[in-house]
Amino acid sequence: MQILKREHDLWRLRIRSSDDLWVLARICRKGKHFGMLGERRDQTTGGIEGGRAKAAERKKMWILLYIENTEYQSFSDTLRVHGIIEEAKVDKGSHHTHLVGAGDEIELRSVAGFPTEDQRLLDDAVAAGGKPRIAIAAVESDEVTLYEVANHGIREVHQWTMRGGGKYVGQANSDVRTSFLRNLGKDIDLQLGDDVPLILGGPGLARDQLMELMRADGVSRPISSVATSIGGRPAANEVLAEGLAENIMSGHSLVKEIGLLEQVWRRMGTDGAVAYGEAELVLAMQQGAIEMLLITADLLRHEEASIGGRKWPDWLAELDAIGAEWLQCSTEHDSGAQLESFGGAVALLRFKV
Repeated sequence: MQILKREHDLWRLRIRSSDDLWVLARICRKGKHFGMLGERRDQTTGGIEGGRAKAAERKKMWILLYIENTEYQSFSDTLRVHGIIEEAKVDKGSHHTHLVGAGDEIELRSVAGFPTEDQRLLDDAVAAGGKPRIAIAAVESDEVTLYEVANHGIREVHQWTMRGGGKYVGQANSDVRTSFLRNLGKDIDLQLGDDVPLILGGPGLARDQLMELMRADGVSRPISSVATSIGGRPAANEVLAEGLAENIMSGHSLVKEIGLLEQVWRRMGTDGAVAYGEAELVLAMQQGAIEMLLITADLLRHEEASIGGRKWPDWLAELDAIGAEWLQCSTEHDSGAQLESFGGAVALLRFKV
């Protein structure tokens, strides 16, 4: 995300990636105002011409909407912002949908100003701007699965297998396996953008063989091979949770987020200093025990969600008084989904309560 203008009640932004769209989908809530260039049919250009009906021309113009709702599918390239036209050359008061993608410049207005949670999401998006996505390949002797790691989550991109029914099938001998790995190494390189670094993870030696074959075939992108205790998606999760391949993953926002959540799960397993559920969290706040609160970005913005009889943003404002921090989390990865199953908010504590 690039900030073009930032005032108390107005932001002008340039969208740089689909990660920015994930952020924008959470900031663009009902009641705000959203503007960008769009197209509408100018009915003054239609009518009858030469005895034939002439369709009204579509014209590009600035269109400001009162936001009613948004639609965004994770990892997609388009955010849909639905609303009622407030400013435009034509059709004021009509419904319109803006389609927002990378490269677009948008304007967001909020009469009451932007809340802290939105400002922090914007700051995080700006800090992460320009960093390439990362790819993780979970490598086993007869199967490789490729995952894409974005700032807000992880998704499976492709899978190759020697087990039958896949692209490469054959008897699992050394020559066949080498051929399998060499061909999929070329496929992986074609799947990824030129600037995307690759982490190969897995429990055996196949990942090192794959890296050697890719290097021998002239693949020049940054590649790191790390050992994991298991294969498949759990291998990708382990790379993120344990902060493996630090030369590539260092500074990636998702690593910090997942690392903190993994601390929570470990403490839960050992009856450590952690709190979840309304009663425990309220008590921990009263005793000044909270060190770090982790909350899903969606729960924080849910109009009907509350804790201790207060809206979440109001309750979080008290964390400063006890020297605690808080972090907004995505649910587009396994640890985030687990966070949601615990009510959407958990806390690492300084001491047990």
